Amino acid sequence: MLHFQPPKDVTASHCICLFSLSRSEVDVKLLTMTLKIAMPGKQSGSTFSQLRLFLSFLMYCWGLADPACGYFLKNCTIRGNLSDNFNLKVLCYNRNLEVMPINIPCKVSVLDVAMNNISKIGKLDFKGLSNLKILNMSINQISQVDDGSLRSLKALRELNLAHNRLTTLSDHLFQGLASLSLLHLDNNLITTIGSSSFQLLSSLKTVNLTKNNLHNMKEVQPIVQLPHLQELYIGSNRFTSFQSQEISNTSIELRLLDLSRNPLGVFRITTDVLPYLEVLDIAYCGQLGHMEWDVLDRSFLRNVKSLNLSGIEMSLERMAMVLQTVNSSLVHLRLYDISEERVKALIDFACNIPTLSLLRLHHNNISALSEEFLQSCKQVTEVDLENNNIIQLSEVSFRSMEQLSTLRLGHNRLSSVPDATRNISTLMLLDLSFNIIHKLGCSDFSNLTGLTQLFLFHNQISNLPGCVFQDLKDLRILKLGSNKILTLNDDFMSGLHKLEFLSMSYNKLSSISKGDFKGLASLKTLLLFDNQIASLEDGAFEGLVNLTELRLQSNKITQIDIRNTVLTGLPHLRTLDISCNYITYVNDDKLDPPPLSHLTSLENLLIFSQRHKGLCHLPINFLEGLKSLLSFQAGSLNIKDLHPDTFIHTPRLWFLDISKNEFTALTPKLFHPTPSLNRLYLPKARLQSLDFLIGANLSRVTFLQVRKNDITVVNETVLQSLPALTYLDMQDNPFTCGCSDAWFVQWMESNNQTQVAGAGELTCNYPEDLKGNKLLDVELQFCTVDLGLYYYISTTCLVLLTLIASFAYHFLKWEVIYGYYLFLAFLYDTKQRNKHKPHGCQYDAFISYNAHDEPWVLRELLPELEGEQGWKLCLHHRDFQPGKPIIDNIMDGIYGSRKTICVISHRYLESEWCSREIQVASFRLFDEQKDVLILVFLEEIPTHQLSPYHRMRKLVKKRTYLSWPRVGEHTAVFWQQLRLALETKDGPAEENPILSGVQAL
Repeated sequence: MLHFQPPKDVTASHCICLFSLSRSEVDVKLLTMTLKIAMPGKQSGSTFSQLRLFLSFLMYCWGLADPACGYFLKNCTIRGNLSDNFNLKVLCYNRNLEVMPINIPCKVSVLDVAMNNISKIGKLDFKGLSNLKILNMSINQISQVDDGSLRSLKALRELNLAHNRLTTLSDHLFQGLASLSLLHLDNNLITTIGSSSFQLLSSLKTVNLTKNNLHNMKEVQPIVQLPHLQELYIGSNRFTSFQSQEISNTSIELRLLDLSRNPLGVFRITTDVLPYLEVLDIAYCGQLGHMEWDVLDRSFLRNVKSLNLSGIEMSLERMAMVLQTVNSSLVHLRLYDISEERVKALIDFACNIPTLSLLRLHHNNISALSEEFLQSCKQVTEVDLENNNIIQLSEVSFRSMEQLSTLRLGHNRLSSVPDATRNISTLMLLDLSFNIIHKLGCSDFSNLTGLTQLFLFHNQISNLPGCVFQDLKDLRILKLGSNKILTLNDDFMSGLHKLEFLSMSYNKLSSISKGDFKGLASLKTLLLFDNQIASLEDGAFEGLVNLTELRLQSNKITQIDIRNTVLTGLPHLRTLDISCNYITYVNDDKLDPPPLSHLTSLENLLIFSQRHKGLCHLPINFLEGLKSLLSFQAGSLNIKDLHPDTFIHTPRLWFLDISKNEFTALTPKLFHPTPSLNRLYLPKARLQSLDFLIGANLSRVTFLQVRKNDITVVNETVLQSLPALTYLDMQDNPFTCGCSDAWFVQWMESNNQTQVAGAGELTCNYPEDLKGNKLLDVELQFCTVDLGLYYYISTTCLVLLTLIASFAYHFLKWEVIYGYYLFLAFLYDTKQRNKHKPHGCQYDAFISYNAHDEPWVLRELLPELEGEQGWKLCLHHRDFQPGKPIIDNIMDGIYGSRKTICVISHRYLESEWCSREIQVASFRLFDEQKDVLILVFLEEIPTHQLSPYHRMRKLVKKRTYLSWPRVGEHTAVFWQQLRLALETKDGPAEENPILSGVQAL
């Protein structure tokens, strides 16, 4: 996969699209990009044209590949599929970020950057995120949002900027957010709102401006004018008055208005601007006990169903006026923190509202409920008296409440179940939690025949009489947790035939006996965790034929209690939690019989964190019979090894957690029986390698967590064995940061299927000089070269070169030698061609001859040419400079002479230095186009011996040649011809007669 690096002038915050474009889109984008790169100004010339075509071709080739980049973000986690337009999430919360993360996938629909230190939002931070629907930037330090920075977020529906440091909402801040429906701006420092800030937010339904520094109600006028606004939260600001004419002159569709915790001195409505208002919150408003209530017409608030008057600074008379204003529609009234006396005074006003059904009276320091307290609340169906100091209630406190269905008395100081709660046949939910009830009596819940939910947790109950719940025929949920219950009476459950949920956690139960739950045939969930259970009798859960969830964690259960005779009679059990107990095994031998063999419907088994020494060993057949098991959590058990046959009885296993054990290695055979495994957790397992995954048949694993192990290298084969992997967590491993990890780094940066969690935080442990560095910051590009390909190319070239050299040596030996010296002559000629001596040549002729022909040169040639004719010759033995390289002497001699006379014989043709001399002279003839070469043949030489010199005929067109007369022939003509040849100018001569087959003179 190709990885495209954007140009340096492109802002780093641009998103990188992780999806393929259509061919036409690629063509257009690449053409545009190529023109921008290749044509920054007016250009011309063939070089530029070729460069432009080359760049265009390269960019087009890149475009044909999928332009996807790595499936990870530094300091972020991606949830979902990159091609999913609806569920792709990027989670970057609580990562200590100071700027917006870069390279966000363009198809992201949810982006969470909450709880960081971001201070500014730039114009390009969200460019390209046109699919984003939810953006959470809460709990940062944002004080500046550039105008237009949110313009690209066309599909954004929810924006959360709460808990920042914004002071002003500019006119263009929300430009482009036409789809926005929910906006959180609470807990900022906002003092000013631009007049057109919200003008284009036509879809906005909810705005939260709670806890800012707004003073004037006119600031929110542009908001309330929005056509679809339904909820407006402006509590905890500095508004001193609410007057309808300041927000609108026409009716608006607002359903909820929160004005709580403002120092309102006046609440005035003079026109029907809030006809649809259903929820009004003016809690903790007013100044110094005074707040004016002025609603000109009661019908202006005719649809208010929920009213919060908690902690309001208002006189009783005006509070009564408030209640009278909404007496035609009020359903839910909240009166917190207004004192017991004021509550008692207001109850009659409130309960005279015929539509009132829910009354919440928290934190009023009520200590007792008299007979008259709720006497007028006949129509109320739910009373919430939590968080008071109620000690006693009159027996008839609720007698007049004929429709009471929910009664909440939690967080009070009741020492027993009050008599007032008896005989309320309409009651469906009774909450007595967080009191100091010590014991229960047989008549405590008498005649509560309609009760379906009973909450008694967090009390001091130690005993459960067998008759206590006998009248609760319809009870579905019973919560008895966090008490001091020591034992279970075998018949205390009598009558609870419809009970579905029973919580007895955080008690002091020490054992479960046979028949303790036999009457609970409908029970589905049984919570017994955090007791002191150390003994389970055979048949302890007998009768729980519909039980689906059993929680026994954090007790004192040992392996002795985990046997099939205990866990019997549970045909529908789906979840069993026996974690945090004292179960341990000395070896992994088979158990007889298997302890869980009767739980054929079990889907979730939790056995992690056994205390003392841990489980130590997991018997081979521990899971026998669990053919439906989907999830097995067995972390922190001090297991050092697992038998390869451990999971042969769980073919449907989907989730496996064997983290925090003492494995150093695992075998691939362990996972062969689990082809459906999807999620595998192995953190803190002392693993040194992931090679066990190779051949483990884990083709469906999508999630792998192996953090905090001793893994130093991840090789290609391991990850290829997990073709479906979409999430990999390898944080806190000691990576080597060498070439052995180069492939893994390249894979992280290029693959678009698997997300590597915290990839940017993976650190080096080796070598020492890189310890602590980030793996992705280490330069490993040189390691990614495919050496195999280079080795192949190099070897192939070497073999071909050897073959060619062998062939040339065998068949073209002399041609090769000749060509070699010809090349040397060419090099020297190129070097010397521009050198000219100021006074002409030093010699008339350079004599090239073989040492065996030296007698002829000294006896015949030298006396004639120098003695008789007066020419100045250059001879090896006489004129070469001592100590100078031979080839340099030859070159200087030839180029320092007008002519070169080659005395050719059989010996001459075999001489290496003679060959070089004639080659240099030949090149001078060819390159300078001068007749500088004179060939003198001392012997007759057959044509086949001249074959290496046939190439010379093609290169040198004109040449002079002479033959030394045979013995007995006259030499005068020869010397005359040689003299004429030396006298000729440097122009081209006739073609060489010997090479053309013409007899010389």
